Amino acid sequence: MPVTREKILEALKKVEDPDLHRDLVSLNMIGEIGIDGGNVSVAVKLTTPACPLKNKIKGDVESAVREIPGVGNVEVKLDAVVSTMRHKEKEERLPLVKNIIAVGSGKGGVGKSTVAVNIAAALAMEGACTGLLDADIYGPSIPIMFGLSGETPQVSENRKIIPFKKYGVTLFSMGFLIKESDAVIWRGPMLARALQQFIEEIEWGALDYLVVDLPPGTGDVQLSLTQLIPLTGAVIVTTPQDVAFADVRRAVRMFEATKTPLLGILENMSHYVCSETGKHHYIFGMGRTGEKASELGVPFLGSLPIDERISPRADKGEPIVIAEPESEVAAKYREIARLTAARQSVLAAG
Repeated sequence: MPVTREKILEALKKVEDPDLHRDLVSLNMIGEIGIDGGNVSVAVKLTTPACPLKNKIKGDVESAVREIPGVGNVEVKLDAVVSTMRHKEKEERLPLVKNIIAVGSGKGGVGKSTVAVNIAAALAMEGACTGLLDADIYGPSIPIMFGLSGETPQVSENRKIIPFKKYGVTLFSMGFLIKESDAVIWRGPMLARALQQFIEEIEWGALDYLVVDLPPGTGDVQLSLTQLIPLTGAVIVTTPQDVAFADVRRAVRMFEATKTPLLGILENMSHYVCSETGKHHYIFGMGRTGEKASELGVPFLGSLPIDERISPRADKGEPIVIAEPESEVAAKYREIARLTAARQSVLAAG
């Protein structure tokens, strides 16, 4: 009997997206199907190019199609159409941006900006159109971490600021508008106005993800941002100490109060691995972030070690995922970026 499109779709109804727990056909993830005798090609449209289980989906589709009598060679082509939970009919700001993900922390000194930079770079490496907004107006660090210190932005013909682009990431920061030695001494209304300019007067273009590096704490910038744009998700960064997690609880409550979905909590500086012995040293104590996140009902995204290469690379303007992509810590960052994107896709699917 001949192989038909109908038989292929029927077989693919048995293949589920591991994150969404629904079959690929009902999710409209099956694209073009090609049939040449017994040879079959199937295009699968993932909800994000950073899908952490793309290889499993590809293998499951191949297996399902091969079970159809008469099928010989099977080729599965993966593409991605990033999903969004934004409602464009509300005429929201940044209408061409599908997902706006805030990276925050309850306190300073937890490596939040390093996490934001590497998540953004990792998403771009996966093929997603990614932007990075440095909303830490008092202490902007993104220009240094991307090797763009001292750069001055250009203005387009329609009088909008052109953001910088490096490592595939479209980015902007207050650091591009002031000297490194200058101090920003502003009250709340001025901060809100600056954020509004960053959102409305910069040519961000079409983006799958805009990662927003928030200042530490739960102050004016965080509240102003949630009033200006609808955040589609937030990642909270902490360190293993109990005192740090006390501040995480406050950050969680803030995002809940502003109706921002929580994509997960990430433990940074979890441990140090001795290069000579391979032994793990828990400098800040053995963290229980996963357990505590579960108590709060927030997903745990994983732990990142202390790595002596990260800071020197950042000072040179090279995120670790770019500078040493084969390193263990870079692999961990990419895994966390994929989990973040997957969690965002789950929320978008409802």
